[in-house]
Amino acid sequence: MIAKTVSYFDGAVECIGHLSIPESPTPLPLVLVAHTWKGRSKFEDEKVQALNSLGYAALSIDIYGGGVNGQSIQENQALIEPFMADRQLFRQRLITAVDFGKDLEGVDASKIAMIGFCFGGLASIELARSGYNLAGCVSFHGLLNQSTETFNQVLSKLLVLHGDLDPMVSSEQILALQDEMTQSEADWQFISYGNTHHAFTNPEANDIEMGTVYNHDSDKRSWIAMTNFLKEVFDNVNQ
Repeated sequence: MIAKTVSYFDGAVECIGHLSIPESPTPLPLVLVAHTWKGRSKFEDEKVQALNSLGYAALSIDIYGGGVNGQSIQENQALIEPFMADRQLFRQRLITAVDFGKDLEGVDASKIAMIGFCFGGLASIELARSGYNLAGCVSFHGLLNQSTETFNQVLSKLLVLHGDLDPMVSSEQILALQDEMTQSEADWQFISYGNTHHAFTNPEANDIEMGTVYNHDSDKRSWIAMTNFLKEVFDNVNQ
């Protein structure tokens, strides 16, 4: 196993990620992990290890740059705001991470996917909206905010894993996303888990007033759904 901290650059912005590649005689598919609104943390780096156990190379990316972590709700909101307001900036930061991943030794550049959590879930969706052709994009309890940015034809297969009680996503936003993907003739799936709040994959989420609550069953079910999805999309590459 090769596990290390890596740096890559989007223009002058240094992004600091965590890369782990299992030993393999052949190049491996790569799964990028996009972080919550806090920034890249132990949570995302542990997902890298879990993806390694599935046989994939994995890279937790740094959307903000500089390895920044928010320390409060207010700081987190301030960190995501530039990317919510400027989707071209958002998309370019994500594409930079993908391009970095494609050039890594030991990675099969034809088999790249992105998963993301919360703000990172929106990142996965936004990357699909950009028209960039990945094998697949997965959103776990992601924000679904639309933008005024024109979306391109969606070429990446998309899986959205959502908690039905997520207070940060409205029914209107769900319908808008589904309409958007259908109009784009995307290959998309949307799974809604009943009695499940925002942040349902995070064992430390326990704020019922904010609507962020861990759900063991939905966490397990969504990971299985992702596992099956990644196997399908990687197996179908170049077919």
